[in-house]
Amino acid sequence: MEIKPMIKGAAIGAAVGTACYMISKSPDRKKRTLKRSTGKAIKAIGSAVDCFSSMIG
Repeated sequence: MEIKPMIKGAAIGAAVGTACYMISKSPDRKKRTLKRSTGKAIKAIGSAVDCFSSMIG
């Protein structure tokens, strides 16, 4: 069993879950800015996980 896909899946799953929770619990006026910043954060986490997995492998 490969470790890299498991780490990447767990990190992305945690990021998406946290983002969905934050968006669902926020007031309406903050949802738009949260969606924008969440998209940027998910992209940054994805690239960080890619770099981390390339260092491991």
